[in-house]
Amino acid sequence: MAEGDDAQAAGERVEALIAELRSQAGPRAAATAEELVSCLVELYGAGLATIIELVGEPELMDKLVADPLVESLLLVHDLHPLDTSARVRRAVEEVLPQLGSHAGEVEYLGLDEAGVLRLRLVQGGCSADTVRDLISSAVAAAAPEAAGVDIELVQPPAEPTLLQITRRPAGIQGAR
Repeated sequence: MAEGDDAQAAGERVEALIAELRSQAGPRAAATAEELVSCLVELYGAGLATIIELVGEPELMDKLVADPLVESLLLVHDLHPLDTSARVRRAVEEVLPQLGSHAGEVEYLGLDEAGVLRLRLVQGGCSADTVRDLISSAVAAAAPEAAGVDIELVQPPAEPTLLQITRRPAGIQGAR
């Protein structure tokens, strides 16, 4: 199992344990457990912020961000060195080569007032829904703080009809 999966599994386990506390021990115990988890996250976040401040080297930061587990922790604590826009563009750049000729063109339009990431996909192949789903998943993973991902599908402009221009047949050359 990948480290990112381990982190996700740990987060899901914490949520399950709090839900269990809520159902077995009642809402007060669950609230106390949630506060405890919140305090621990805050403590680890402060420690991680200090580490990031001390590291400072761009090359080392790139290595840290390349690790899925470390990147997820940086995102949770709002310490990721790349802003949302850069992470979205990076995710799109990473997923497009996997899609080959079906990829089309993707334009990042920004984050709207509701916190939804907006993108435009100029359809490049016949499987636009699959392409949209793959891009949406990659973008959502790169920017988990967003409330959602909305990808507008746009048909490419129609290509002009090409006319074949040739010489007139020999017998018609003089006639008009």
